Amino acid sequence: MQQQFTRIGLVSISDRASQGVYEDKGIPALSSWLEKTLTSPFEIVTRLIADEQTIISDTLKQLVDEEQCHLILTTGGTGPSVRDVTPEATMAIADREMPGFGEQMRQISLRFVPTAILSRQVAVIRKQCLIINLPGQPKSIQETLEGLKDAEGNTLVPGIFAAVPYCLDLLATVNQPMPYLETAESIVKSFRPKSAQRQKMNE
Repeated sequence: MQQQFTRIGLVSISDRASQGVYEDKGIPALSSWLEKTLTSPFEIVTRLIADEQTIISDTLKQLVDEEQCHLILTTGGTGPSVRDVTPEATMAIADREMPGFGEQMRQISLRFVPTAILSRQVAVIRKQCLIINLPGQPKSIQETLEGLKDAEGNTLVPGIFAAVPYCLDLLATVNQPMPYLETAESIVKSFRPKSAQRQKMNE
């Protein structure tokens, strides 16, 4: 049986980057991370947009409703400043909120800076798509996705991506199955209950 591709939307939200004032770093960082982490087939759809609530909401709806993305990762626009409206735009198009993702991201970031409590990242579900707001800096993106490890490579704080594959599994319906997302365990060991695990495609 041919494995279904996971369709992933990457959205970088920045007024200046979208205007060409400086080069966007969010999408390249996310693309690079996914390339080295995912071991199952996937395809990426990217958007670089301004920090405007209507534009963000419309972009997320289009990626879910028309592009049929299973997962969307946004970067930027989650702080307390007036122009940071990514969480509001994300919540506006959500069917359900997944608060654990935001809670865990802040726990990870607090290991580095006390200002992590100012971050307002959220995660939601729209239809059969998981949408996660990530931080704006490439280093912080990697830390929140992977979690924290000690010098021997043992996990100290789990990253949020460990829960993403099983979350997508749970969004499947009889008429609309979901792709089986797999990760390189050396980077992120995704967790599934034994009853939800499948034999690896290359075995």
